[in-house]
Amino acid sequence: MTTALITGATAGIGAAFARRLAGRGHHLVLTARNTERLWRQATELHDRHGVEADVLTADLATDEGIAAVEERLGETAHPVDLLVNNAGFGNKGRYLEVPVADELTMLKVHCEAVLRLTTAATAAMRERGRGGVVNVASVAAFFPRGTYGASKAWVTQFTQGAARDLAGTGVRLMALCPGFVRTEFHERAGMSTKDIPRWMWLDADKVVETALDDLARGRALSIPDPRYKALLGASRLVPRGVLARASSSTGRKYGPK
Repeated sequence: MTTALITGATAGIGAAFARRLAGRGHHLVLTARNTERLWRQATELHDRHGVEADVLTADLATDEGIAAVEERLGETAHPVDLLVNNAGFGNKGRYLEVPVADELTMLKVHCEAVLRLTTAATAAMRERGRGGVVNVASVAAFFPRGTYGASKAWVTQFTQGAARDLAGTGVRLMALCPGFVRTEFHERAGMSTKDIPRWMWLDADKVVETALDDLARGRALSIPDPRYKALLGASRLVPRGVLARASSSTGRKYGPK
């Protein structure tokens, strides 16, 4: 029986990964900051699917939290076969409106934690000759729009580069780049979503199903919806300066209010 470790497991895409993987019979290690929610989720998944669901409380904005997850990923007695780096958040406000401390916290969670946890997981996986990592990024990675988009661009580029470096080792890495997904993300950031067109919203469970299929196919990049694939394809035809202005305008319209 394989084991999957999921960060940011209690809500949104992370919770959808937990449900889908438990349904496929994977044992789970659920990681987030809220211990009570983790235990409630673990109990529900165990009772529904008969899988083992361990709880690891960790704040990935801290060195201690990252180190705790690194330690679990390095265990050999109960190895992790699939890592899903999903933990993340958004800051309300444009550049220079957000305190630098908050921006650095975002980079800690989105970039440093992803780098360290991916490294811990793939080092152990390469020795065993098998394993997989899904790093959850965003279509924001492809548009010039603030620190959030920049951090997700780093995740996407890092993951694709590491996937090439580990080709042939039995270890697969994939960056998952969804668009707007109905989760707690915008609410936690204090962002309005009332003006976002209905067609732009994706379902978390469908996103995860597509992502797991793409990982099984060996893809290093997953954009889990034809609408967003078409949008990104069209964006490559637009001059960079025009794209930057449109992205900034869209961010103000669909972002913080």
